[in-house]
Amino acid sequence: MAKITVDKTKCIGCGSCVALCPNTFKIVNNKSVVQKKEVKNPACEKNAEASCPVQAITVKE
Repeated sequence: MAKITVDKTKCIGCGSCVALCPNTFKIVNNKSVVQKKEVKNPACEKNAEASCPVQAITVKE
């Protein structure tokens, strides 16, 4: 299982993670929030991690 986290101090709320993985991320109070903290196949989440303009997303396997 891969653990997904968002550093709220870095997050700018751009929504790219939500656009890529709407089942995993959502925007609350202009910050990304992880809805699924652990996933079996984190392909989508890794794409969101790579796409985050401020490197606020971490995917640890």
